[in-house]
Amino acid sequence: MNRTTSALLLALASLCAYPSAVVAEEGPNYTRTEDVVYGRKHGMALTMDVIAPKDDANGAAIVWMVSGGWFSAHEAINPAYVAEFLKRGYTVFAVVHGSQPRFTIPEAVADVNRAVRYVRHHAADYHVDPARIGVTGASAGGHLSLMLGCAGSIGNPLAKDPVDRESSRVQAVACFFPPTDFFNYGKPGERALGEGVLQGFKAPFDFKEQDPKDKVFRPVDAEKRDEIGRQISPITHASADDPPTLIFHGDADNLVPIQQAEMIVEKLKEAGVEAKLVVKPGAGHGWKDVVKDNAVLADWFDQHLKPKTDKP
Repeated sequence: MNRTTSALLLALASLCAYPSAVVAEEGPNYTRTEDVVYGRKHGMALTMDVIAPKDDANGAAIVWMVSGGWFSAHEAINPAYVAEFLKRGYTVFAVVHGSQPRFTIPEAVADVNRAVRYVRHHAADYHVDPARIGVTGASAGGHLSLMLGCAGSIGNPLAKDPVDRESSRVQAVACFFPPTDFFNYGKPGERALGEGVLQGFKAPFDFKEQDPKDKVFRPVDAEKRDEIGRQISPITHASADDPPTLIFHGDADNLVPIQQAEMIVEKLKEAGVEAKLVVKPGAGHGWKDVVKDNAVLADWFDQHLKPKTDKP
């Protein structure tokens, strides 16, 4: 993948409008700890940046999916993007997942689940409540946010690593223009597993499995491919125990049709989950002042990540 393509994928999620510093930095109203290792795979480290307000922290966490086109990079982390959350007192965990073209969507989903487990396990270290975790992101980041909201899971109590014993469930979702159903993409029966509208994104859908005999990774067959496609579609997992969910989407989006947001909001409501769609008239896949809408997302988190109070 060349630099032009990488930059485009990042822009799709409205995450890379500004460059970020490479070294650890301290802003006027926050501290930033870079490259916190939340996991390891294939001999590489998975990292996140922890951006915390200096004053008036509210004890809640927002896990930010740094992803556009399932391309994820540390360079896309800009604290200015989450300034509204920091102002409200949220500690933000900016998660970089295993990126396409090297890694596929199921691998990215596994990474972000691990990230939430890490945040929950180390909640005391970061002065956040493990029962008050929200998630946000745009485009692919929105998709990963919904995968956590709809398909986050309890931990494995028998896991050797204590982090993996933690739950990856979140308590609120607020995201922008997410893909939600790769088999009904824009209209019933329209496939988008790296095809159709998403034919320019083949790498994240290049599903492979390791042959147990020679250890070589080979493409899965058509049946397995569809099975994986259903598993990475958030709508497959929408159910009554999902957290309150807010989605912003432009009604002129040609890359991720607004129908994707409409379908999952409808399904969540049918299941009894509080869900809301905010339509941006005339907006495509992202809009110039998208950062301003983080104020509405922050309102949503304020409402749904309040401290729990004991009732008499």
